[in-house]
Amino acid sequence: MIPILADALLAPARMHIPDGFLSTPVYLAAWVLALIALGVALRRTQETLGERQVPLMGVLAAFIFAAQMLNFPVAGGTSGHLIGSALAAILMGPWAAMLIMTSVVAVQALIFQDGGLLVLGANILNMAVIAAIVSYGTYQLVRRLAGDRPWGTFAGGFIAAWLSVVVAAIATALELGFSGTSALEVAVPAMAGVHLLIGIGEGLITVGALGFIQATRPDLLSAEPMGAGTGGRWWVAGLGLALLVVLLAPLASSFPDGLERVAEDYGFIEAARNAPYQIIPDYLFPGVGNEALATILAGLVGTLLVFAVTLGVVRGSTKAG
Repeated sequence: MIPILADALLAPARMHIPDGFLSTPVYLAAWVLALIALGVALRRTQETLGERQVPLMGVLAAFIFAAQMLNFPVAGGTSGHLIGSALAAILMGPWAAMLIMTSVVAVQALIFQDGGLLVLGANILNMAVIAAIVSYGTYQLVRRLAGDRPWGTFAGGFIAAWLSVVVAAIATALELGFSGTSALEVAVPAMAGVHLLIGIGEGLITVGALGFIQATRPDLLSAEPMGAGTGGRWWVAGLGLALLVVLLAPLASSFPDGLERVAEDYGFIEAARNAPYQIIPDYLFPGVGNEALATILAGLVGTLLVFAVTLGVVRGSTKAG
């Protein structure tokens, strides 16, 4: 029993869409839509981003990467993990959130072989574009309905985060259906059903993060997402917090996540194709025999890398603009 429990604690499960799940026309269409959205996001961010907001984007990307390593169990032997688009959109607006999430998803695919390379556009579309738009719109709607009531921030955050997960899951199901990987009448209810539960976890984590921010930097929750400054060295503490979150990664649930569970249950898991190369596969730092330590080292590298990539992309695009 103890070895089984140890294996469960030391083998976190995660699975963005892998290569092989989507047909060529579908993943090419997803690339086109994702690139159009990112082009708009870059232009809008250039127009509104201040120099002091750049470190905050890096910190958010680093925290989201670290938090995504913490799979949490849900019903039926399935796990879920944070997407993070809602948190990014609430704090920075939808356009900056798209860039933040794209950095996270791209590093996960390119360095950690989490998600396919050909279908990277679909993972960006679902988690960085669609989830950001849905969560931001939902949050703003709930805040307007709540008026000046203090619960509006937390109710809006929970509903926005929950809905972003469900809608992103349905988008994935539609892509699977149009690819012929699974029938639409099977994929949509299956993906939506399991992610209705996973979305609750996303909502609770988002509310917890908003509560922490409300207590420490309430200016970041101002009415204007891009208006809050990051004076001083607050971003250093934020990056440190993200690195501390990585220390919990070995405790992540080993149960398959929502997509992997659906793929196993409905018989298309074998369609997944491995990446053509490996750098830090499965979030295990190569050459380290202790699995917990290998997971932590991989998480630390990934967190710092995502932070650096986000800063580079945002600063480079701002100067280019």
